[in-house]
Amino acid sequence: MATTSSTRLELGTPAPEFALPDTEGRIVSLADFGSAPALLVMFLCNHCPFVKHIQDRLSSLCRAFQERGVAVVAISSNDAERYPEDSPARMREEKQRVGYSFPYLYDQSQAVAKAYRAECTPELYLFDRERRLVYCGQFDSSRPSRPTPVTGEDLAAAVDALLAGKPVSPEQKPAVGCSIKWKPGNEPAV
Repeated sequence: MATTSSTRLELGTPAPEFALPDTEGRIVSLADFGSAPALLVMFLCNHCPFVKHIQDRLSSLCRAFQERGVAVVAISSNDAERYPEDSPARMREEKQRVGYSFPYLYDQSQAVAKAYRAECTPELYLFDRERRLVYCGQFDSSRPSRPTPVTGEDLAAAVDALLAGKPVSPEQKPAVGCSIKWKPGNEPAV
């Protein structure tokens, strides 16, 4: 299992725009989350062992965040032709199977992944009310190869601080996971 680490957007960066289809074919955009006190944008995919490792806790933690007013959205940008497990139809099945309570969007052109400088799955971006980036890091320190419990503590600490009106610690560990599966010739320039 090849892994990659994120190079991350700079803290304070405005949330890049998106307007993408969800698993039901509806277009969901950044503007749809305008009134939320915080927005969590996640890059996920169905087949990544790192996503599978955290998905149950991620699903329950996101439900709890949503109950507190946080808007949550996930995006898959993988090349579904070469990785059919990540196709929109399979995303719909995965959303239902895992119980994701948030929109799961498909970035067919991969332009949104490039705008966010996303490199791996899972990759997490937390934005404040003004949609400025306050957290871009790992879910927690657990990994599929480690017996460490999956808690989501790194992300939860950032959300808790933001909702409490406190600064989110700038000490953030980069996300680690499977690389986004770019379409041939579509890889971002380094």
